[in-house]
Amino acid sequence: MYKFEVYKDKAGEFRFRFKASNGESMFSSEGYKAKASALSAIESIKKNAPGATVDDQTTATA
Repeated sequence: MYKFEVYKDKAGEFRFRFKASNGESMFSSEGYKAKASALSAIESIKKNAPGATVDDQTTATA
């Protein structure tokens, strides 16, 4: 099961990581001073990301 993990980094900021069902970390967030801000970012991703597109910036254009 996919999940978000909220944790505190060494600088005392709140961060989250998104983990795949196999336990592997897929991505992590920037640092937030407030835990509520990290939780708000998670909710924003859950609400707004289903239709996200992929912008492949490695494709060369002539």
